[in-house]
Amino acid sequence: MSADQTHLLIIGSGPAGTQAATTAAMKGARVTMIEKDIVGGAAHLWDCIPSKTMAASALRHTSVRNAAKLGLINDPGKVDPVGLSKRIEEITSDIHDNWVDLLGSQKVEMIQGIGRFVGPNQAVAQTGDDERLISFDKAIISTGSAPRVPDWAPVDCKRVLTTRDCYDLAAVPRHVVVIGSGVTGVEFTHIFESMGSQVSLVVSRQQILPHRDPEVAAVLEEDFIERGVRLVIGARAEAIELDGDEVSVVCDDGRVVKGSHALLAVGSVPLTEGLGLEAAGVETDNGYVPVDDYLRTSVDHIYAGGDVTGRLPLSSVASMQGRKIARHALALPVQPLDYSKVAEAIFTEPEIASVGLVDVAAAAVGRKVRTTKVPFAANARSVLQHFTRGFVKVTSDPATGVVLGGTIVGHRASELIGVIALAVQAGVTDKTLVETLMVHPSMTEAISDAAE
Repeated sequence: MSADQTHLLIIGSGPAGTQAATTAAMKGARVTMIEKDIVGGAAHLWDCIPSKTMAASALRHTSVRNAAKLGLINDPGKVDPVGLSKRIEEITSDIHDNWVDLLGSQKVEMIQGIGRFVGPNQAVAQTGDDERLISFDKAIISTGSAPRVPDWAPVDCKRVLTTRDCYDLAAVPRHVVVIGSGVTGVEFTHIFESMGSQVSLVVSRQQILPHRDPEVAAVLEEDFIERGVRLVIGARAEAIELDGDEVSVVCDDGRVVKGSHALLAVGSVPLTEGLGLEAAGVETDNGYVPVDDYLRTSVDHIYAGGDVTGRLPLSSVASMQGRKIARHALALPVQPLDYSKVAEAIFTEPEIASVGLVDVAAAAVGRKVRTTKVPFAANARSVLQHFTRGFVKVTSDPATGVVLGGTIVGHRASELIGVIALAVQAGVTDKTLVETLMVHPSMTEAISDAAE
């Protein structure tokens, strides 16, 4: 079998792969990409974008439900799950099509099929019954991840769901039992409650968001309880039983939580099986692909980016990794990604966002920091919008005043955190934030107030 030659081979078109492809193509490299499903990444277009689309609709519906608090006639209306599913499909389809058009315009060769390595410098693209051998100088693994399904969970995509089964439901579930209280679990708790479902959240630890600031978790727990969400604290699910139209989630302490649907939100697994990594000499660790600061695997000319690396599974991180991989692969100047300055958000209501060194993390490593906090209840724009739950915390170096990080819990925290993220990246001081004149009234004023 003769082999086609390419400079950069990319297996998987997630955010890391697509960004690497566009960056390398702009620099004149010959790029070949193999993708078996959807261009843009399954984790991105089947997890991130659909869930945030649902969250946006859920927020609007909650606003309508609370209209009376703003002096408006309260007519809560109804959720149209079919219309919502159609909207999600249109959005993801548009993103896929836009990526295909962009990559095509940059002369990136797209192969719809399954890719696997057969050697350190060769891979096979399988399209139907045909196989095509490709030789490459450099390669990138960007195959993403999928929801984790425990052995005890009888997922049927009807009553027992993964997150990817939530986007085309024919009706709003009557009672969803959400298993897992990490980022994904709390986001879907917010979504389904806002759409009108009764929700029970199974929390294996003593607080939701177990790896986050307890003060942050407390604000969200208070909101959930006010909405009528049942929090099942300190219970680890170990079985799901189906009985007609009812599901029963059995916990390790004997408690049984009943509902109409069960939703698994217990993490993800990397999609590296069947990639032929052993044939390429690429080492793995529990399915993940370890990488160095420049995203190189154990084989120097093969890189990995996105969820398969096990580092901060965020689309923004994957995209930046892709850009840096492309530059490094083409021997262009590049600085390693500083993961300590990555901004991240949880799309509940109130939203939760953080960046840099926060006070809880500083305490864990014994570093002295200055932390100042302002509640949104003291912010005029928050009060007039009726979004007063939450706060802004800014962390700085007590000796120099340099802003080290911050946490925001509140309406549109994912947007507001950009101010603190820029401050952290630029190394500005809290005094600079204080002396920056924000719009009045605006929620950004709370950042200046917190810095003071």
